[in-house]
Amino acid sequence: MFRFLWSVIFVLLGLAIHAGVEAKPVDPPCDKYPPVKQSRCAEIWKELNLEDGPIISQFGLDQLKRREEGKITAQQHLAENMTFIKQSTEKRLERLKERMAKE
Repeated sequence: MFRFLWSVIFVLLGLAIHAGVEAKPVDPPCDKYPPVKQSRCAEIWKELNLEDGPIISQFGLDQLKRREEGKITAQQHLAENMTFIKQSTEKRLERLKERMAKE
């Protein structure tokens, strides 16, 4: 039952993130660039998110497995997820900056 619930949560979270990305004309990391470069920045940002998708998914599945096995609590699960998301986003932002510098 809990596995199903977590699977539903991950799917809904993924859909929410995808919808949020599609709904905005310019992603927040790109709004600091001049309007001429914002569309290219958004393309790169989308590519980076796609590149990291499998890593993020695997982390989520590993977390779910650890949680189901009782190796981590709900609080630990949330804390580790937040840390992972923050670090993952920071790495993508750095890669975005590097790629935009080459443009």
